[in-house]
Amino acid sequence: MKKTIAIFLLMAAVFGVFPAEIHAAEVPVQAPSCILVHDSGEVIFEKNADQQMPPASVTKIMTLLLVMEAIERGELNWNDKVIGSAHAASMGGSQIWLKEGEQFTVEEMVKCVAVASANDCSVALAEHIAGSEEAFVARMNERAQQLGMYNTSFANCCGLEAEGHVTTARDIARMSIELLRHEKITDYTTIWTDTVREGVFGLTNTNKMIRSYPGMIGLKTGYTSDAGYCLSGAAERDGMTLIAVVLRGESAKSRNSDVAALLNYGFANYITLAITPDQPLMPVPVEMGRKDCVAIALAEQPELLLERSRLDGLTRTLEIAECAEAPVKAGDVLGHFTVCDRAGETVFETDVVAAEEAARLGLMDLWNRLLSAALLRGGKSGHSAL
Repeated sequence: MKKTIAIFLLMAAVFGVFPAEIHAAEVPVQAPSCILVHDSGEVIFEKNADQQMPPASVTKIMTLLLVMEAIERGELNWNDKVIGSAHAASMGGSQIWLKEGEQFTVEEMVKCVAVASANDCSVALAEHIAGSEEAFVARMNERAQQLGMYNTSFANCCGLEAEGHVTTARDIARMSIELLRHEKITDYTTIWTDTVREGVFGLTNTNKMIRSYPGMIGLKTGYTSDAGYCLSGAAERDGMTLIAVVLRGESAKSRNSDVAALLNYGFANYITLAITPDQPLMPVPVEMGRKDCVAIALAEQPELLLERSRLDGLTRTLEIAECAEAPVKAGDVLGHFTVCDRAGETVFETDVVAAEEAARLGLMDLWNRLLSAALLRGGKSGHSAL
């Protein structure tokens, strides 16, 4: 038998007044391809998100991701010296005019890439990590496949125009989410101005939305004549991070306007909600166990991305077994937790599981219990043994 606890949420009292809703069809996006996602990977809005296009310097999101992962594995250190090669120094486009033989730390190189979109520093980092840009690009493509970026093919590490160098808005969103898992990257993507070469060479962020859009934390702009104006823009408000990707914008202004429209739509219409029961999960009694009861927990405890319009009238239903029979293993299902909206549609559900194990009583355990019970009864009756 199970006991059911239905808890009705007074969401308006918790979250207050919401901005006016905007319908997805009304999002004024001019670019031919875009996507808006939550950092959990859930898609909120998309338009031709799987159309292959050149990404220009948005490519550098993957370059930075591989750098951050190399640092995390201990293969690279922030203070390591990176020496510019002739090949790195020959890059055109956005650059810091790296000279052959010139040295910068990994941290300085990352700053130049993240802030000023430096092609020369991207190539120098790639060569330092993999030995050559070609070998690094092979790693980029391998990592893209691991992330499910099946419509992506990289030909270089910086985004300069090259045959077969294509990706999609959806794939860019995937690698953007992965890069944001490395929280330190926003220390660089949010820099507005800085310098290198002991203050002689100035850097200014190519993402002007860092200053103009509240909550903007990155990530990367891009432009070539073929790619148009591109941007993967991530913003965080009230603990919720959204990523808007726009490809082939007609101008920097229209691209930024599209990103702002997408993010505004997301923040106005969605909210993240911690999914937990309103009261503690009480231990479940165990029959024939060496423990009298076991602690329980939700199998999953994510934050739910939910449309604000669905908040009113949410119900939480918690079903828990009255008891469990030993042996109980950690992870055994002992109940279920469901969240539904007022229309009865399930918005979240997960199992309730044992958080610890409880072994079954053995013959010696039973004998000891019987003996203890007999001695206790004897003591209460006043008899004593010689």
